[in-house]
Amino acid sequence: MARKKVVKQRGHRTHGYGSPKKHRGKGSRGGKGWAGSEGHRKTFILKYARDRIGKHGFTPKTTKKFRTINLREAAKLAGSGKSIDLSKFGYNKLLGTGNMKAPLEIKVDYFSAKAKEKVEAAGGKILSDAAAQSVPDEQQ
Repeated sequence: MARKKVVKQRGHRTHGYGSPKKHRGKGSRGGKGWAGSEGHRKTFILKYARDRIGKHGFTPKTTKKFRTINLREAAKLAGSGKSIDLSKFGYNKLLGTGNMKAPLEIKVDYFSAKAKEKVEAAGGKILSDAAAQSVPDEQQ
């Protein structure tokens, strides 16, 4: 909460506003409501009311949310282990950026074709649910 301008200024006629005309009437507040929000009060809006501007809409409930991880990071997460369950780390799609040196058994819901190709080339395999399959990269 902002502090009031009047702080122990007893007997001071204008309380620091200079001429009495400078702090009087409706005109001194720069308009009513959201007047000036795209003009002289834009900096105030951007600083204190950021949620009032821009698109807000909704997202369809049928849209799948993919939390992706690249092969390179998945191999680092596995460390020296032989298998890894990416859903325990919060990931649900494996992408094919990077290389694998050791064979690794990866459990994940979705994966790209390149990721599957690289895992199998290294001697590993991808375990997935029967319903899950390779999802095109455009849909992520």
